[in-house]
Amino acid sequence: MLRLTLQGMRARWVTFTGSFVALALGVGLIAATGLALAATFQAPHRGPERFAAAPVVVRATDTLRVSTPIGERTQRLADPRAVPAEVAAELARLGSTVEDRTFPVSYASVGGEDGEGAAAAGHPWSVAAATPYRLTDGRARRTPGEVVVAVAARERDRSGGGMAVGDRVRVVTPAGADSRTVVGTVAATDFETAVFFTDSEAAQLSPRIDALVVHADATAVRNAVRGTGSGIDVLTGDERRRADPDPDRDSEALVAVNALLGTAAGITCFVSVFVVASTFAFAVAQRRREFGLLRTAGATARQIRRTVFAEAVLVAVPASAAGCLLGAVGAPPLAAWMVDSGVAPSWFAIGDQTWPLHTAFWTGLCVAMAGVLTSSWRAGRIKPTEALREAALDNGTMPPSRWLLGALLLLAGLGLLVWSLATDPGEALKRKTYVTRPMLLIVGFALYAPVLVPPLVRLVTWLPARLPGATGLLARENAATGVRRTAAVAAPVLITVALAASLLGTTATINEAKATEAATQTAADYVVAAPGEKGALPAPFVTRARSIPGAAVSASRSTAVTVLEEGVALVRSEARAVDPAALAAVSRLPVASGRVADLDDGGIVVNEEWLTRTVGQRVRVWLGDGRRVTLRIVAVLRTGTGGNGVYVTPRNAPGAPVDRVDVAVRDGADATAVDAALRDAGAATRTTVLTKDEWLARSHPRSSESTRLGLLLILGIALLYTGIALANTLVMATSDRVGDLAVLRLTGATKPQVLRLVAAEALVVVAVGSLLGAAVAGLNLLGLRGALALLSVRSPLVVPWGDLGAMVAASAVLAVVAAVVPALTALRTRPVEHAGTRE
Repeated sequence: MLRLTLQGMRARWVTFTGSFVALALGVGLIAATGLALAATFQAPHRGPERFAAAPVVVRATDTLRVSTPIGERTQRLADPRAVPAEVAAELARLGSTVEDRTFPVSYASVGGEDGEGAAAAGHPWSVAAATPYRLTDGRARRTPGEVVVAVAARERDRSGGGMAVGDRVRVVTPAGADSRTVVGTVAATDFETAVFFTDSEAAQLSPRIDALVVHADATAVRNAVRGTGSGIDVLTGDERRRADPDPDRDSEALVAVNALLGTAAGITCFVSVFVVASTFAFAVAQRRREFGLLRTAGATARQIRRTVFAEAVLVAVPASAAGCLLGAVGAPPLAAWMVDSGVAPSWFAIGDQTWPLHTAFWTGLCVAMAGVLTSSWRAGRIKPTEALREAALDNGTMPPSRWLLGALLLLAGLGLLVWSLATDPGEALKRKTYVTRPMLLIVGFALYAPVLVPPLVRLVTWLPARLPGATGLLARENAATGVRRTAAVAAPVLITVALAASLLGTTATINEAKATEAATQTAADYVVAAPGEKGALPAPFVTRARSIPGAAVSASRSTAVTVLEEGVALVRSEARAVDPAALAAVSRLPVASGRVADLDDGGIVVNEEWLTRTVGQRVRVWLGDGRRVTLRIVAVLRTGTGGNGVYVTPRNAPGAPVDRVDVAVRDGADATAVDAALRDAGAATRTTVLTKDEWLARSHPRSSESTRLGLLLILGIALLYTGIALANTLVMATSDRVGDLAVLRLTGATKPQVLRLVAAEALVVVAVGSLLGAAVAGLNLLGLRGALALLSVRSPLVVPWGDLGAMVAASAVLAVVAAVVPALTALRTRPVEHAGTRE
């Protein structure tokens, strides 16, 4: 049988080459994305950065720690407390100390473009000795009108457009904006952009002590702070990294990359498995006449199955090995692209893990075996007396197992959709949901292809079959009777259209819903927001805005509250500290119960996602600075798209600066005067004032660059593979029909007529695959629309018609080329030499 297997492979080299290419590329994609995913499991180790030269650093803890029955649970605090003055005085007795203060600033060259300038962190100059900052040019500042700024090496030359000693800069601090002179520069770092002030001016701009550098024995320092109460950390050695700006930025960056690559790896694995299994099954189905002849010659069913499995092993082993090699070669360029495009941090690189290669190899081997399992079983069951008759035509019948499996997958996909709508509509908006659900429907529709293909073929060829000439009629009959061939070629198109329409349509619809929700809830005419995540608006701007006649002004602060749910889960919710009366004038919150106007220092506004959400109930929470309080629920907001957060009063957000101001023109007020006064206040304090529409466009873009790059990574690799698989399958299918083409030539058809027929069949198959993919995408988008309606979000569906049209057109062009080229090659030989050959 081995000799017979090798001879069969030699005779059908096109079919086996197509199977080899499909499997090698599929394994390569799995290996490449797997290697990239493995590189996200561990962030690089970094020692202390900002306080690398400090012997001991003392600061208030920034971590909430809560003991539960299943262990300690932690959460980062949004607004850590300051180091108490009495603690600083006590530690000053042990040795010299340096008070560190950190406050948001921005700066730009005087005479430059209007705007907020570069975001930076202000510090007192004395703390620079405990940090990596050293003067590279100039001197330390001595008078209030001078600053020292951090400058990258490439910007030290004036020709590079960077800051230099002697430049005049406009600096915005919490106290306002003024012009200053750069008297010194220090080398820039990658963890912050620093601007240094004198110690006295820094203390005026930010009175609180954020950290204390202590030149004393660490044990003595710990003993001293132990008597002052809890909540103070004494950091030495590598623990000093906890005092760095955003010490978890590496691991947090990897979390985002891991989620993105995890999604990409899941989709890539699904696409690869789907296409490889379909290709191998089609390769076996192509040989049903050959198997029928072998059965007639006396081969047993077991021998047929053994032959098929032997061929699969002979193809799968080298193809999987080649795929692993492709993945190992392709993973580094993938990581480099992610870094260059900003998807991954600059230090991201492929590691030395090998388990993704092992996983990809055995996945490819198992998928190849699974792909031939059903087909080989069916081929082995063909009776010798029925072999030739059954092999001549696809009868479109399906075994009961395929009916059952297809029904289970379709019911699972639709059932999960209905279940989520009934229990948690917000689940439909999560990536893991709208990525996995189409997969179930795709496989379900693919399993029902023998039943769905004939009516769809007749639908798309209804008009062409009635046009003059035989091309449309022959294309319809060939596609409808060759069900397995049509289904195998349509499979890559099905998965391309279904995934692209589902993911692109879902993300676009969710973005549109969030923008619509924000527009509905904002009654302000202007929104002024601080730049950056931890920015603050200058106090003079807030004061001037509040004094504008005819303007309703709400100044709010970003903070967070944490609640322990079910005694074991520490859940943090983003919150805003607001004045309820001012908030009512500039917002239209989606209140489900209660009244936001009842918010006071003892109350809290929550949303429907909270476990405790009954108006009047009391809930224990930890505020942004770690204090534990019990607050009364005064109102409950609808969940919406997930952006409806929590509201508290400013008293429950101590230490949080004002980072947003909403301004509405009161009824009867002069809108022009309000606009002029507000923009004058912004110009005086170097603060950008945006209208509501401008703010919505910035904060809720319909299509952001990060979203575009993420979808490009998730879909790009998979869709490129499906395109190659489409061309590969068509080459296999067309090359196997040289006998049919020769018969057409002998009956009088010209070469152009035959080529037009082949191209028409390819277009019919692309149309069938597109309709099946559109059905899958339609079900997913309708489910999303239902979820948004249940969440009380009135937003239209966004269908990416342009992208889908481009993908279908590209599939059509690729299909026509992949079908016509091998047909043209076959037509170069005299038709009499091909007539009567095997199918």
